[in-house]
Amino acid sequence: MAKITLHSNPINTNGDLPKVGSQAPDFKLVDGDLADRSLGDYKGKKKLLNIVPSLDTGVCATSTKKFNDLAKGRNDVVMLVISADLPFAMGRFCKGEGVDIVIPLSMMRSKNFAKDYGVLITDGPLAGITARAVVVLDANDKVIYSELVPEIAQEPDYDKALAALK
Repeated sequence: MAKITLHSNPINTNGDLPKVGSQAPDFKLVDGDLADRSLGDYKGKKKLLNIVPSLDTGVCATSTKKFNDLAKGRNDVVMLVISADLPFAMGRFCKGEGVDIVIPLSMMRSKNFAKDYGVLITDGPLAGITARAVVVLDANDKVIYSELVPEIAQEPDYDKALAALK
């Protein structure tokens, strides 16, 4: 269990992020066409998983837009934003904000992703959705970087995440 905060109030997650050097857990998430997606759908590419509570919050929106901008010209990387939002809401956000590179994926059918990645919030007002985290995988799905953002209202460390993709 990891301890994080929401506006300085302590809350907990169900576990810890996958360790650097470990094989990333596979997942089943839902895309904008309501199709199931897994790590195998992005085989052979580096992956940045931007895990957010909801795109309907300022910090989540900002991080998604920043990662979208940073993905431009990076054909070797797939940037995924993962949240509990419905695919329809994620699609509206992306269209309205010009997010056209980051791929939105929803946990609408299962919380297994959040449990397997140790980011499921277990108490407090956000219980049942994810903490804010970034996990970077190499082309073989090994974890090469991870960050559990200690305060949900704080942005992730973009520079360190991008450095891991080099």
